[in-house]
Amino acid sequence: MLAVQYVRSVPRFLAARTLGRAWSGLYTSRASVARLAEVDPPPLPGPAWARVRPRLSGICGSDLATIAAEGSPYFAPFTSTPFVFGHEVVGEVEEVGPGVEAVAVGDRIVLSPPLHCAVREIEEPCEPCASGETAHCRNVTRGTISAGIQTGYCRDTGGGWSRSLVAHQLQLHRVPERVPDEAAVLIEPLSCCLHAVERAEIAPGSTTLVLGCGTIGLLTIVALEVAAPEARVVAVAKYAHQREAARALGAEEIVGTGPTMREALATLLGAELHRPEIGPPVAVGGADATFDCVASDRTLDDAFRFTRAKGTVIVVGMPGVPEGVDWTAMWHKELDVRGTYTSGEDTFARAVVLAADRSPDLAPLVGAAFGLEAWREALETAMEAGSRGVTKVAFRP
Repeated sequence: MLAVQYVRSVPRFLAARTLGRAWSGLYTSRASVARLAEVDPPPLPGPAWARVRPRLSGICGSDLATIAAEGSPYFAPFTSTPFVFGHEVVGEVEEVGPGVEAVAVGDRIVLSPPLHCAVREIEEPCEPCASGETAHCRNVTRGTISAGIQTGYCRDTGGGWSRSLVAHQLQLHRVPERVPDEAAVLIEPLSCCLHAVERAEIAPGSTTLVLGCGTIGLLTIVALEVAAPEARVVAVAKYAHQREAARALGAEEIVGTGPTMREALATLLGAELHRPEIGPPVAVGGADATFDCVASDRTLDDAFRFTRAKGTVIVVGMPGVPEGVDWTAMWHKELDVRGTYTSGEDTFARAVVLAADRSPDLAPLVGAAFGLEAWREALETAMEAGSRGVTKVAFRP
């Protein structure tokens, strides 16, 4: 079968990291760490596993960071290669093992990707798994399958950028009939954003700031409307289509990323700007909670500057290795900086319900879908999604 794979290669990784996005063709050339390959479908690892045919599989920012070598090598020990990309998956069950009871052949499902103790059939669960924090499983290199923090980063499971993957029954959630594939494929990132909002512990009447209105930023706005309905939402969006979507999904005020962005933010957040001799302005006051949905040097720096003293910064986007962040504001304001990584099964189940309620709003966010044969065009579109007027790019295997 056809699949888009990641191949571990230090020379290819360094080439991508050195050249950056100046040569976008590198990511789809023979020198890339990604390739379209003919591979065997993965076998079922055990009786509680099922085979899934992906119907739609999202291209995530973490996938692009891996291909472009922009991310940290932090996760490298917790993957096994070659792996097939794709952890945002809506698919159809094609085969079930004799121990599967949760789903049946023909069911349309979404995938909860973490490969935790129960999935790995480890009898004595680690402390995080025993307490329900399966996203923080300590045994991601042990058990009945190869190393991998999630489906899409483990060579034994396959991934959504293919025509067949395998998943433990605990990972599979049925999709309500009224939810189209285009909304269902957003359930996994929506669950991450719902987890991020719950991590922020937002008090009624708070002002929140969302930095970045790509897929994650827009889904964070959706999650805020549900989990913190009394909060005021201010968003920063670079492109016109993002600003339109942010307003439609519930943001009260939206700011562009032009040269007056910081002044506009200060006005909306009731903050005072003070200008040092050199460098960006210092803000006194600001948002009660800021969600950085990009996690670039610039957005992390702005998150610290435009969050009030004793406020909370939630890093939702996957950061690389930021070099241009001034940590003085974090220290001086005694900010509570929290990371958020994927979600637990309970949150994922709530995201399924939320997607069903908001599917007319969510489905249009998938702006482009490609067959596997068009993988080069798919990745190039995803790399430049904002400038091309697209929010979510996906494969339709």
